[in-house]
Amino acid sequence: MLTPHLILPPPGSTAAERRRSRGHASALPPDLLREASLRLGIMSLLGAVLWTLGTVLGHIVFRATGPEGQYLWLSLVLPNDAIAGASILASLALFVYTRRSRRDPEFILDVGLAYMILTALALGLMFHYGLMFQWSTMPADRALRPEISWIGAVVLMSAAIVPAPPAKTLVAGLVAVSMNPVGMLVAEASGRWDFGPPGNVLLMHYPDYLLVGVAVVISHVVTQLGRQITKAREMGSYQLGELLGRGGMGEVYKATHRMLARPAAIKLIRPEMLGGGDGEAAQLAVKRFYREAEAAASLRSPHTVAVYDFGVTDDQTLYFVMELLEGMDLESLVKQHGALPAGRVIYVLRQACESLEEAHARGLVHRDIKPANIHVGRVALRHDFVKVLDFGLVKPVTSAGDGHSLATAAGLTPGTPAYMAPELALGEAVDGRADIYALGCVAYYLLTRRLVFEADNAFQMVVKHLKDEPVPPSGRTELHVPAALDEVVLACLAKEPEHRTRSAAELARSLAAIEPEVEPWGEEQASQWWSAVTEAPLGVPAS
Repeated sequence: MLTPHLILPPPGSTAAERRRSRGHASALPPDLLREASLRLGIMSLLGAVLWTLGTVLGHIVFRATGPEGQYLWLSLVLPNDAIAGASILASLALFVYTRRSRRDPEFILDVGLAYMILTALALGLMFHYGLMFQWSTMPADRALRPEISWIGAVVLMSAAIVPAPPAKTLVAGLVAVSMNPVGMLVAEASGRWDFGPPGNVLLMHYPDYLLVGVAVVISHVVTQLGRQITKAREMGSYQLGELLGRGGMGEVYKATHRMLARPAAIKLIRPEMLGGGDGEAAQLAVKRFYREAEAAASLRSPHTVAVYDFGVTDDQTLYFVMELLEGMDLESLVKQHGALPAGRVIYVLRQACESLEEAHARGLVHRDIKPANIHVGRVALRHDFVKVLDFGLVKPVTSAGDGHSLATAAGLTPGTPAYMAPELALGEAVDGRADIYALGCVAYYLLTRRLVFEADNAFQMVVKHLKDEPVPPSGRTELHVPAALDEVVLACLAKEPEHRTRSAAELARSLAAIEPEVEPWGEEQASQWWSAVTEAPLGVPAS
């Protein structure tokens, strides 16, 4: 039996993330670093737009204020246009790099600091050398006086939008604001501006150096927030990484075991799912969660997702630590690739039956079998390998009205209306045959890409499951569905449990008997199909 305990946060699988998990790098979690790298791209794109607008407006100003006939609309204004052109190209290149690069996000943010310095150099040269190049004599308003420049604004904006450790922010900020003095020295060396003693370059721009201190404070605040986020994600021996999915019950994150380096998926169930603000109801739900999680962890079928760990955090967030799966759930598979051929449906369902057979033999019923809770993908050298998910919300077989389940404790209707057995909807006693009904609904969806019954709302859907007779799958798809498979699916969908296929084992035998009547589907066909899929996503659904 697994012993529940508390968990932990962010890295992933890259070398940089592993270094970060040992405390050698940024305090921000990897997913927030990735978001920051995307913001850097947006900032660089905005920079390209501003450089373009500045150049156009500069042409207008030079034409309006310069000697008549000296500046034409399309004439080059050197060296300003050259500086602006180089800056536009650099900005666009950084934007493309942030969108296409597979480099570690922390490295991309370091590139962002270099971009900030280059932007500062361009601004320093343009305002102190480029403008002087346009004037034969220094204008009166270029007298030496302390001022806050655009470079100071860029340093502040970068600290707020593109987070970096305070030490890096300090060094990069000091180098960036020093580009104003560099521009002044270049202007003096070219004979365009005699500003007196060299110390005047610092006198004029000391406010920018003060802004670097403000930027360091901003960086420190962001870093502290990153540490708080990291702390909030700590859960036992696992470190949370990127967000893989979000659903009605909570979120799923990629995770790594700190000692074993074993990848996993952690499913977090939100506190509000535990009885709202009722503390007593929440405590009862936590107790039931432990019992049901232990039941899920006891299942050993290779077609049941493995539960590595489980527990409850200080803020009453429940979590499951599960094996990380490669592939997709059946709902996503059908939505992206259409209805499945009969042979593949049989291949998938027989594996799901193996998972359910073990659970039912242990007196457990899943209660929420649906396409989103059946995962198919690659496991080792096998393809189209099925994993049944969410057995952590199973319910021991009980008499009617005995609500010993996490879902019912949280005040939820157990199951999903489109896949709900009539007896489950009526609140009657249920056993494994409720899962057989739901699996029949899943088979129907896989064969037709349509639900057994269509309805405008959940109530109407439940009523149809209680009263209406389903149309055979072959009548709602253009794909070939053998009559025998129609019969098997409809047998699963019988309204009364006693008229339904009795067990998962019996259903698996019925499906196996039909296989000779359909196009073959096995490891060879599955391997070819998955090889054609460019990239299989990781994780488990969060619904």
